[in-house]
Amino acid sequence: MNTALSKPAILTISGLTAGYGDVQVLWGIDLVVPQGEIVSIVGPNGAGKTTLLLAISGLVRSRLGSIVFDGEDITAQNPDRIVGKRLIHVPEGRRLFPTLSVRDNLMLGAYSRTDGAAEIARDLDFVFSIFPILAERADQVATTMSGGEQQMCAIGRGIMARPKLLLIDELSLGLAPKAVELLAESLVTINMRGISILLVEQDVMTAFEIASTGYVVESGRVRMSGDTRTLIEDPSVKAAYMGL
Repeated sequence: MNTALSKPAILTISGLTAGYGDVQVLWGIDLVVPQGEIVSIVGPNGAGKTTLLLAISGLVRSRLGSIVFDGEDITAQNPDRIVGKRLIHVPEGRRLFPTLSVRDNLMLGAYSRTDGAAEIARDLDFVFSIFPILAERADQVATTMSGGEQQMCAIGRGIMARPKLLLIDELSLGLAPKAVELLAESLVTINMRGISILLVEQDVMTAFEIASTGYVVESGRVRMSGDTRTLIEDPSVKAAYMGL
């Protein structure tokens, strides 16, 4: 039994369809993120994983189905309202502000917060504690850092919004194995702080090692889901995604 699924859900997606213009990408997605857990989505390129995160964030409009976050239906809400509810998206490709310093990029994550400078400073200290290199390079232009360091900054910017749920799209894309290992460890630390995480990841081993629940998405549909310890041993998963 996957004990994570017995916990209350921070996010519940039911029968979600979405796409672009005349092209439908998602075909009836059902997905649950239990409170306080890491859930991973894996699948081939073009499967609809990024579209799913964009739909959750309100950046792609859903056509059918529902998205319930923290007990509220957010299916038709605008992205700014969704961010205000502390559902935060770290996009594929990091998308840092290219002329701003590391510190300024991080602080932009807190732009909508109203809980005061002391709380924001406390969260900045937390970011620097899990990513010490960012503290060392706080005044450096963020996009002059390595890819792994930029990913740290993008995740740190997400943390500065004080999320209840953090969506992370392609953690390891284009990064060296050591950087991926450090980033994966950081997600476990972030999760231990009580932040739920929904991770889209091309590296199945990394995704399933840190997550409690996994979803395999292919052609816009959930083909398989369950406890990651079970999924990682499934022969079809091994053959399709691990070359075994």
